[in-house]
Order: sequence, then structure tokens, then C-alpha cells
Amino acid sequence: MSTAVLDAPVGNRPLQVMRLHVVNPPLQLLMPWAVLLLSFVVNLLVFSLVPDSPDDARVSGGLLTIYIFTLVAHLVTMTQLFPFALSLSVTRRHFYAGSVAFVVLQSMLQGLLLTVLAAIERASDGWGLQMHFFDLPFLQSGDWFTRWLILTVPFLFFSFVSMAAGTIFKRFGQFGLWTVGLVGLVVGGAAAVLVTWLGAWGAIGRFFVDTPPLMLFAGYPAILAVLAAGVGWLFLRRATP
Repeated sequence: MSTAVLDAPVGNRPLQVMRLHVVNPPLQLLMPWAVLLLSFVVNLLVFSLVPDSPDDARVSGGLLTIYIFTLVAHLVTMTQLFPFALSLSVTRRHFYAGSVAFVVLQSMLQGLLLTVLAAIERASDGWGLQMHFFDLPFLQSGDWFTRWLILTVPFLFFSFVSMAAGTIFKRFGQFGLWTVGLVGLVVGGAAAVLVTWLGAWGAIGRFFVDTPPLMLFAGYPAILAVLAAGVGWLFLRRATP
């Protein structure tokens, strides 16, 4: 793999970086789905043992596991793969371009797989248990493309936020991450105090209830993902391996 990267024409370097991302397939490709499968099996067993109740919706939050794993996995992209790529004479621009392309492609494919699993779950009446693991309530309306977007964009959001955090770490070290975390905590706390003082928690709740799922789970996260990608590139330009 290293020889391929070094010998690749300049125009093909981003493609070679994409190949670097799958040099360890168990981490990037298999482990997220293994964790998700384990969560699915656990939920399946639990709901099969719990008596059915018409008043209780069998909704699981286990789908979050694959998104959380994505958040963790792409920290490795910046903390370990970035220095390795630079040691192979890959430029920062080519590394980031290849990484962004990999994230987009991976997110699209994983979103498509989740959309197919959601369709199977719906057709099988929740695997015969009326369980909502992939086919969550907010996916009950809309066409398949809308459902695909809702499941895909969060992958982009978590991936680029994770990569941005990784570039901050590579640029400023642990001090930079702690500073960003502290600033976020202060801003979040101040916002909570302000909302409480204004008595606006009800309005915030109505915002989340009234906002269409496509905008809430795809539109706003897409905007934040683009911003995070920009922040990542801003700091990566001066990051040390």
C-alpha cells in the first residue's frame, strides 16, 4: 500500500488516501456493523421476552451505536492515519480531499444499508415483534430517498465533527481539546441559563416537535457537517504529524 501511495500520480493521490482508509477493514468496515448487530440481537432478545403491550411502543435507540462508533473511528483518521500518510509524502490537501471523499462514500453506503434494513423491518412487522430498531417512528412517512437522507447525513455530521476534533488535537494537543470542551461547556451552560430565565424551554420543545424530520435530522446536520469539515481543513493546514 505504501508503495502505491508513493508511486501514484499526483492526481490520483486522493484516491490512494481513500485506499489507506480501508487498509484496516475490521476497524473501518466490519467493527461498526458488528457492534450494531450485537445491539440489534440484544434488543431482539429483550423485546421477545417482554410481554406485548398495546400502550407501549417497542422503540429502541440501539441504532445510535453505529453513529457513535463513527465518531470514535474518525478520531483515528486524524491521530494515526494522518501522520502515516504524511510520512508517505502525501500532502495535507490530498489527504483531506481523500478523507472527505471516503467519508462521503462510506456515509452514503451505510445510509443505504440502513434504509434497506428499515424497509425489511417494516415489511416483517418489526421482525415479528413490532420492534422499531431501524424503522424508527420519524421514518414512518416519506419516500425511500427521504429516509435515506435522514439516515445518511448524521454519518457525515459525526464523521466531520470527529475529524475536526482530531485536527484540533494535532494542531494544539490536549490543551486545544480541553479548551474547546471548556468553551463549549461554558457556552452551553450560559445558553441553558438564558433559556430558563426567558422561560423558553416550551418553545424549544415545540421547535423540535414541529420541525419536519428531514430538516431536523438531515438539513441542519448537513449545514453543521459542512462547517465542521471547513474547521477541520482550517486547522489541518498547520497541524503537525
